[in-house]
Amino acid sequence: MQSKNNKKTIRAWAMFDWANSAYNLVITSTIFPAYYVAITTNAANGNRVNFFGKSFINTALTDYALAAAYMLMVILLPILSSIADYKGNKKIFMMFFTLLGSAACCGLYFFEINAAKHIDTLQISVILFALAAVGYSGGFVFYNSYLPEIATLDMQDSVSAKGFTFGYIGSVLLQLICFAFVLKPQWFGIVDPTFAPRLSFLLVGLWWIGFAMIPFTVLPKGSPNAVSHSHNIIKGGFIELANVWRKVKKMPLLKRFLPAFFFYSMGVQTIMLVATGFAAKELHMETSALITIILIIQIVAIAGATLMSKLSERIGNVKVLIITVIIWIAVCIAAYYTTTATQFYIVAVVVGLVMGGIQSMSRSTYSKYLPQDIPDTASFFSFYDVTEKLAIVGGLFSFGFIEELTNSMRNSTLVLALFFVIGLILLFSLRIAEVNSPKNAQISTE
Repeated sequence: MQSKNNKKTIRAWAMFDWANSAYNLVITSTIFPAYYVAITTNAANGNRVNFFGKSFINTALTDYALAAAYMLMVILLPILSSIADYKGNKKIFMMFFTLLGSAACCGLYFFEINAAKHIDTLQISVILFALAAVGYSGGFVFYNSYLPEIATLDMQDSVSAKGFTFGYIGSVLLQLICFAFVLKPQWFGIVDPTFAPRLSFLLVGLWWIGFAMIPFTVLPKGSPNAVSHSHNIIKGGFIELANVWRKVKKMPLLKRFLPAFFFYSMGVQTIMLVATGFAAKELHMETSALITIILIIQIVAIAGATLMSKLSERIGNVKVLIITVIIWIAVCIAAYYTTTATQFYIVAVVVGLVMGGIQSMSRSTYSKYLPQDIPDTASFFSFYDVTEKLAIVGGLFSFGFIEELTNSMRNSTLVLALFFVIGLILLFSLRIAEVNSPKNAQISTE
């Protein structure tokens, strides 16, 4: 087994975040949502689109598509993680999902609606949009499962933060490149207004698969674990998930952390996925302003992930999570009342500060609650990712449903605030349990 805290391995691991975070920034957060809203809004149908014969509000359709993609991963991940643990080949799965996601992003280059040219690729493009999400989320579960293998308990906060930091830096660099194409197409002789954003989708796919080769070359393959996986591999994925749950129920802190994580993730993940659509539809902000806002969020998030890691050393992970969830509640309420671009800029800065921190801290908190040096890390992190993906499904579906019901994305933000409140209450319960059972409180610093 490779020794932990190896700097080369940690850097290579973090480069996977560098590679695929560009998808999260360009495809789900900025250029794709702005481009999608622009080309699917017209005088005849307003903001409604037809998808295989059914009519949807345009942004609700993409919410549902992402929810379906993550629901698919909820079903697949237990099976795949079981196979990965049994065969010891989780890196192969990382490679498969990375190839799927990057190819789907490249395919979005052909996303265009042009009545004059009789071009309408909405249906296949929404499918590709969902497949890119499948590739992104599928690769991440196996990426996350490497954390306890490459870092000791005392290093997992900082290593987790390093991964997110690499992701933010890499995605910002590519975003700046795409920014130039989208905002100054004349510099590159681009005449077709749809070409620049579509070129951005192609660049994301190439960036994703290209830089992912670094971790694929360096990270260990993994070791087979046939002893604990004697059952049928396909059926065994769900058996393994049930086994993990039985183990979790015997861990007093972990069983309290996961419900809290589920509810506040419903808010966090949904906000990250719908923020740009909200600004484009509710505030009518231009693409240039949207890209600027998301860049601000990413840059602030770099500092936020590091700040939260340092703060956790002083007051403990759970207290940091409580503070950040309180801030997220304030963000949801502020978004409901936001009416100007300046107000949205302010909200965006706050989102950036807590976005990277809560993701990094959640991952490392879960990792630190796990028994160390366990062989079936993929199964344990599959359980973590299934929890997160179910949260995304619930959050996105709720957001899209409330928007279709009330015809306003503002009302949907209040539902997200409710999810955060429930998560906050559960975190306070976890904190009380942590104080009362210090022997089991692996991450308490007090």
